[in-house]
Order: sequence, then structure tokens, then C-alpha cells
Amino acid sequence: MRTIAIVPGVLALAIANCLASPAYAQDTQPSKDDTPANALPKISVREHRPQDDTRPKLQHIMREVDGPLITVTKKTSITKTDSIPTVVDNNLRDLFAQTPGLFYSEQQTPGQLNLSYRGIGNPQESEFVTVMLDGIPLEADWIGYPTIYTFPMPQQISEVQLIRGGSSLLYGPEPPPVVNMISRKPVADRELAGYTENVVGSNGMFATFNQVSGTSGEWDYLADAHYRRNDGQRDNGDSRLKGADLHVGYRPDDMAYYGLDLHAYSLNTGDPGKLNYSQFVANEDLTTTPYNRVWTDRYVLSLTHERHFDPETELVAKLWGGYQDNASRSQDRGNPPTTATVQDDQFRFAGLDARLVHHWGRGNAFTVGTTLYHSDAPFRQWTENTLFPQRYDRSGRPCVDVKDKNCARLRQARSTDYGAIFAENVFRFAPDWHLVPSVRIERENVDINETVKPVTLSRDLVNRSVTHNVPLFGLGVGNDFGHANETYFNVSQGWRPVRYFDIGSPFGNTAAGAINDPSPTHVLSWEAGVHGTPVDGLFYDASLFWVNVKDRIESLQIPGAAPGNTINVNTGNTRHRGFEGQIDYDFLAAQDPKTTRHLSVFANLSLLNAEFTQSIKGNTGKKPAFSPNYLARVGVAYREDKKLKLALSVVSVASQYWQDSNLPAPIATATPATTGYIPAKVPSYTIADFSGDWWVLPQVRVLGGVSNLTDRKYYARVFGGGLEPGLGRTFYVGAAYEF
Repeated sequence: MRTIAIVPGVLALAIANCLASPAYAQDTQPSKDDTPANALPKISVREHRPQDDTRPKLQHIMREVDGPLITVTKKTSITKTDSIPTVVDNNLRDLFAQTPGLFYSEQQTPGQLNLSYRGIGNPQESEFVTVMLDGIPLEADWIGYPTIYTFPMPQQISEVQLIRGGSSLLYGPEPPPVVNMISRKPVADRELAGYTENVVGSNGMFATFNQVSGTSGEWDYLADAHYRRNDGQRDNGDSRLKGADLHVGYRPDDMAYYGLDLHAYSLNTGDPGKLNYSQFVANEDLTTTPYNRVWTDRYVLSLTHERHFDPETELVAKLWGGYQDNASRSQDRGNPPTTATVQDDQFRFAGLDARLVHHWGRGNAFTVGTTLYHSDAPFRQWTENTLFPQRYDRSGRPCVDVKDKNCARLRQARSTDYGAIFAENVFRFAPDWHLVPSVRIERENVDINETVKPVTLSRDLVNRSVTHNVPLFGLGVGNDFGHANETYFNVSQGWRPVRYFDIGSPFGNTAAGAINDPSPTHVLSWEAGVHGTPVDGLFYDASLFWVNVKDRIESLQIPGAAPGNTINVNTGNTRHRGFEGQIDYDFLAAQDPKTTRHLSVFANLSLLNAEFTQSIKGNTGKKPAFSPNYLARVGVAYREDKKLKLALSVVSVASQYWQDSNLPAPIATATPATTGYIPAKVPSYTIADFSGDWWVLPQVRVLGGVSNLTDRKYYARVFGGGLEPGLGRTFYVGAAYEF
């Protein structure tokens, strides 16, 4: 696998040299008519569509050719963090307030990030959304365990990008979309600049963020250190986060750049547990798991190289490696509990992404590249005869029976290998048409070798290895018309690789002879829309979408086998269609496009009709879980550069089923004596947030805000064991100083 996968990388570099050499030779070859006496300097005239780099639409969407990424004909959205008030305590409702369609399933403790899009998949840990930082995946294991336990501080982010449909052709799995955060760059005009921010707030919250950066000659740098503490709204809901980021860059000349980046993150948080509905109604601050705890560490080191072979050809390559450790402590279900299980998920990963872009002809561009990835992910559990085992309290002795304690309950060695090659080209035709064909070929290998299994299971040890080769194709068409308007149409394939749990769940009791071997989930996305900035101050984007999801993977009871004997199979297909629109009108920019003051009203709306078109579980015609009929965000924002930023935003989410059966369910919480139920639907809710930055001096600003202004009692998340209440009204106040 590794030998085969390296070939595309060599091919990409070879193509880069082939494309660069002819272009350079053509530009430097003297004309037959030139003479030494009167030869004039040669001027190359190329069409780069400068309006694409300057139009106001770039405050809302990505460039048509963004470095080595071709995004024209793909629906994109961006949020520039300098245009919104400071996001404090990782309030992602504020960060995503102007991001259409992205559903954020909230929880009080910061140990997980739960995102979903257009009703595709459970939002739990964002398993069906690719989340990246500077094009590098944030998932614990990008292929085998695509979950999000860490998220960068908003203060270190300059821009949030959301790419729909064709994102699978740009970045690979998972199913669309991709959320890509762009890190802030070092200050370019001086050797030393700094920023420090300190805030306090509800529930004992304290946060500090400190950063220095600068540029000196060929070198630039940026470093930050941050810490956040919160006691939580519920007992055992406390958290402690600390981290640091480092960037060092070197530019030997105008044609090359080297960057080294390190991101370090450590989180220690309690888990107050989930509630049944009766408990939520009676007291949403109840704690059902007072002994549970989660520890997460993540360290990623990356090297970036950008090389301009000539004015038209650029190579961008990223090499990264890292380590993540997810450890947790879970109390047993006794009444009262007396023991606990310690679990440890470790991930050691490395990847390479190399992309070449070549601009040619009249505004055309060709990209080609490769991505390689490897991960080792051992998974282990230990049972402990105490409620307070620490993170590293572990025994090497396997458990021998259900009453055995202080022993190893589970051990699995797991690994993934992934490789892809891809190519796209944007062809431009008069008058103002563009066509973008795309192709991507991917290969995954997932391997599990189990040496210890839970003694309660009668199955054999898991020893599985599966490989899938998946070709993906896409086509985009668009047309510029009128004054700064553009239509776009895109049809793209995507897929979700099989995970470790899909081919060998450690908790399933597979009958003898049965093999977990489901096909990967495949996605086909269609989207057609129009966007533009036809008049000063106005941006709009409206589209219709249709997404077919084939071969969902679920666990089913094996017919004729003893109860509890399950197998993971492809259970059916779903269809997701609807409308997604966005509008932003800046009243002050409408009067003066060059103003430094902005008063804008923004709104975005996603309307979704999703249903099972086929299901062997009897769900045909029903709505998939977490598919709200509407998701709406509205707000008003005022900004005056270096003086004041204010924003009021409101998010409203329709009621939605939390399981595919569309039925309520009995739930046994951590204490069996308090057994209740969860209604079939998560109720609709509307939440308002207000935040602001006020510069009292040119270098000093006051920060403040209130989240959940109306103190709405709600929940957005239901997962294994009950519902998780949303946060009530909270506030923060603080100050920032920059130099």
C-alpha cells in the first residue's frame, strides 16, 4: 500500500517540472523581430480575472481559484473573524452565526465537537463532517475513527471556510462538507507585535490568550499560549484547557516559502452525564455521572512548502505528523456505583498532501495532486475496583471473569492506510462560462488485531483487514451574468470509508462464522444556485440541493443467533433535498463602498426534506435522525474599524427526530433506579447571543457578551444514554491589549 501510494506524489512533482519548464522557456525566448539596438523590455499579458480578487463577494465566499484549490462552481461560505466580535470560551454559535446550514449539536463540556450537515449522519463527534486546520484534518484518526475532540481557539483563526458538494474531490473523505479553518499569519510590517486577552464569566470561567508575532528579513514567526478554566453549570462539569501554537516561516526569495507549525492542546474535563426527559424537566442541572472524566491531549507538527516555478505554476506541499490521546473514566451502572472503567484511545498519525496548480490560457487553471495518510490507533480498556482511578491506573493482566477487577478488559491494535490522486481543471469560455471536470481515485486499508476481548462476549478475537478502492468524479458549470452575478451547478461523488467499529466493534458479539464486511457509504450531491454582489452593500447566495446517500452502515441482530449477536451491514439509503440561502446587506457600505463603518443585517436559511428511500430496518419513508426541516440564523452587526464591534445573532432550529425509527425510547441513565424515556423529537428551540468589542484606547479594548439572552431551557443533543442539556444564560467581560 505505501509503495503504491508514493507513486502519485512522484508523479505530481514530475508534472510540476514538465509544466514549469515550457512556460518559462516560452516567456524568455526572444522574438525573431527583436534587434539589439531597439529591443524593448518584453511584457507578458495574462488574464487573471482581477475582479475575482477585489470584488466584495470575497467577504463571503472563497476565491474561484484559491491557491491550488479550484472552488468555482462549488458552493462555499467564509467567515472572517476580524469582521465579528471576539469569540470567547469557544462559543461556536458566534463563530458559525453566518455559516449557512451547518448544524451544531451543543453540549456543556468542551470534550467533543458535534457538527452535521443536511441531515447526513449523527452529529456525534462530527463523524460525517471533515474538519480541518489549514488543510490538515483535526479528526482523531481521519479514516478509521473520524471524531473531533479538539478545536482550535477562535483567536488563532483568521477565516472559517465551508465547502459543500465538491469538497470530497478537494480533500477526500468524509461526506460533504468540509469545514476548514485558516490560521492567522504573522504580522508582516514589523519585527514584534503582541496581543493579550483576559476574560472572566459565568460558572467560574476564566480565559487568557497571549500571542506574539513579527517578520524580520526572510523570517517570520508567531507564537501563542492560552488557558481556559470553567467550573461548569452542573456538578462534575468543570474543565481545564491549556495549549500553545508556534509558527516559524522562512522565505529565501520571492519564489519559495517554508513554514513549520506546532499545535499543542491538553484538556481535562468532567462528564456530568446525560438525563432522561423527566429528569430534564425537573432539574436540568442534575448530575447523573459524578465520577466520569475525560482527558484529551493532541500534538501536531507540520511542514509546509510553497514553490512558484514561474508566475503561472505553484506547488503547495504539507507534511504532518502527530499524536492524540483520548482517555476517559466511566463509572459502572450500579446503584450506587462502586467500580469504574478506564479507557484509552491513542492515535499516532502522519500525512502528506501535495498540490500543483498551473494557470494557462485565458483564465484557465489545472490542479493535480496526491494525499497519503497512515495512522496507528491502539484501543484499550481496564476495569478498576474504585470509583477514582486516575488516567494512568492500568493493569497488564487480562480479565478472567465478569467479577475480576484491576485487569485489562480489552486490547485492540488498529491501523489505517489511505492514499489518493486527484486532478481538476477550470476551462473558461466566452462569454463568461466556466466548466470544471474533476476526478479523484482513493484507496483505504483498515486493519484490526485484537488480543483481549471483554469476558462477557462469546465471539472470537477480531482479526480483520479490509481494502477499498474508490473512484470519484465531479462536474461543475457556471456563468457570470449581469453586474457581479454568477450561476453555479455542481454534481460530485463522495464517500465515507469504513471505520474500525464497522468491521470489528469491540463491544459487539458477532456469531461464529459471521463477518463484519459492509461496503463504504457512497454519496452523490447535486447543487444549483446563484450568488453575487449586484449592488453596493449587498451579497446574496441561493441554491437548491439534492443529496443521495447509499449504503448506510448499522448494526443488526443476526437472524437465528442468540440475542445480542450482531453484525454491521449496509441497511439502506436516504435522500436529502432542499434550499439553502444567505443574504447580507450593509447599509453603510451601500452609501460608501470604501467606508470604515459597517452596519449589516444578515440572514441564512436551510430548508431540508430528508427521508429513507430504502431500509431493511423498516424505516422506508421515515426521516433520518437529526434532519430538522429548517435551520435559520439572523442577526445584525455594527463594525467601525479599531473603534467598535457589536453583534446580535439568533439561531432557530426546527424539531427533529433523534433516532431513525422516529419513535420515543426508554432510557436507563447511570442509575437503573431512575429509568425514564426520551420523546421521539428533540423540541425546536431559538437562542439569541450578543457580543461586542469596544476600543477605549487605540491599543486597548473591552470585551463583553451574553449567551442565551433569554435563558432558554433546551437541549440539542441525544446520544447513548440520554439527552444533554444546553447551557443557560451566561455572560463574560474582559479586556485585550495589542501592540
